[in-house]
Amino acid sequence: MRAWTIKEPGSREQLVIEDREKPQPKEGEILIEVKAAGINRTDTLTRQNPSLSKPYPILGIEVSGVVVENHSTDQNLAPGTKVAGLVNQGGYAEYVTMPADRAIVFHESLSMEEAVAIPEVFLTAYQTLYWLGALQSKQKVLIHAGGSGVGTAAIQLARHLSQAQIFTTAGHEDKLKVAKELGAGTVINYKKEAFEEVINEMTNGEGVDVILDFVGASYWEKNMQSAGLDANWVLIGTLGGTVVEEVSLTNLLQKRISLKGTLLTPRSDAYKAKLTKEFVEHAMPLIEKGDIRPIIHSVLPFEEAKEAHRQMEDNENTGKIILKIGE
Repeated sequence: MRAWTIKEPGSREQLVIEDREKPQPKEGEILIEVKAAGINRTDTLTRQNPSLSKPYPILGIEVSGVVVENHSTDQNLAPGTKVAGLVNQGGYAEYVTMPADRAIVFHESLSMEEAVAIPEVFLTAYQTLYWLGALQSKQKVLIHAGGSGVGTAAIQLARHLSQAQIFTTAGHEDKLKVAKELGAGTVINYKKEAFEEVINEMTNGEGVDVILDFVGASYWEKNMQSAGLDANWVLIGTLGGTVVEEVSLTNLLQKRISLKGTLLTPRSDAYKAKLTKEFVEHAMPLIEKGDIRPIIHSVLPFEEAKEAHRQMEDNENTGKIILKIGE
C-alpha cells in the first residue's frame, strides 16, 4: 500500500510516499480502507521530531473510511461499515488499523471528507470544554483561535450543548466571520483590540468561566485578566511560547483559578475510547442532523501532503485540511 512517511526528520520537503505492508489487525481492532485523512499540527511536529529513528513512522492520526475486517466483538462494525476515528499512527495510508472501541460510525448524511473532519478537533474540543473545563449551561467561555479546527468545533459544541455566552479571538476577519456564523456572540480581532478589555466590558468585570487557550505564554496576563472567579483555564497549545517570565501566583489564588494542561494524542487507548463513546452519545446526533457541522478548509489529493503541511504551518486554514485517498 502507499503511505506517507519521511526521509529523515525535518521540513515538509522530507515527506515521501513509500510502499509499505498492509497492517494486520489485532484482536479488538478493525482494518480500515482509508478514504480520507485529516491533517493535524501533531503530524507536523512528528515530522520534525529529531528523536525518531528508522524505520520512520507513517504519519497521520485521523481517518475516515470503510471497514474491511472486524476482529472485535462489536457487531455494528461489519465489513462495509463507514467509520471515522483516531488511530495511534499510520493515517496517511491506504489502509490502517484502529481499536474498534474508538470507531465513530457515520451514515449517508456525511461525506468521507466531512466525517474525517470530526474526530481530532471535536474530541479535543469536547474534552477541553466538558471533561476539563466543566462548562455548565449558559456559562461564559473564551475560545482562542476561533478559526482553527478545534476552535470552530468548540464554538459549536458550546453553543448547542450548553447555550454558552461565547467569546472568541482570531487575527483575520474571515475567521471571525465564520466564528460568528457558528455561534460566537462576541468575536475579537486580537490584532486590533485587547480581548481582555472587551471581555471585562462585556461581562461587567466578572470575566469568563472557562478559557480554551491555544496560545500560552504571550496570553498569560491577558487570560488572567479575562478569567472570572473559579474559572477553569485549559491550556491546549503553546503557539505564543512556553515560558512566562516573572509569574505572580497571586491572581490564581485570589480568583481560585484551576489551570490545566492537556494533549489528546498521548492519552491512553482506554481514555480515547471513553471520550469517543461519550462524544458520540451527546454530539453525533446533532452532527448527523446538520445542527453542528465540521468545517473544512481544503481537500487535497493524497499526493499533495507537502502542500497540506504548508497550509497548516502557514496558519492558512479556517477549519480542517484533508487528504482524499482514492474515489
